[in-house]
Amino acid sequence: MSCGNPHATPCTEVLVRIHEYLDGTVDATFYAAVVQHLDECSPCKTEVRVEQTVRALVVRSCSGTTAPDELRMQIITRIRSIRTTD
Repeated sequence: MSCGNPHATPCTEVLVRIHEYLDGTVDATFYAAVVQHLDECSPCKTEVRVEQTVRALVVRSCSGTTAPDELRMQIITRIRSIRTTD
C-alpha cells in the first residue's frame, strides 16, 4: 500500500514495521519518523487505527482467560527441559 506521495519514510517501510511501532519496540528515531509519516499520510494512519482496533478486540476477547493448570505445568516443564539442554 502506498498513498502515492513522497515521504521521508516510505509507506511500505512504515507498514512493514507497524507492529514494532505499536509495541513500542522501535528506536526513538524510527518512532519519530512514523509519527511524522502518519501526520502526513491518511491511508497509513487509517491502517494503524485498524491495527489498534484489532489489538483492542483481541485484548478484550482474551482478558480473563487463563490456561488450565495441566497445560501450564506442561509448558513450564518443557521450558525447563529446553533450558537444561542449552
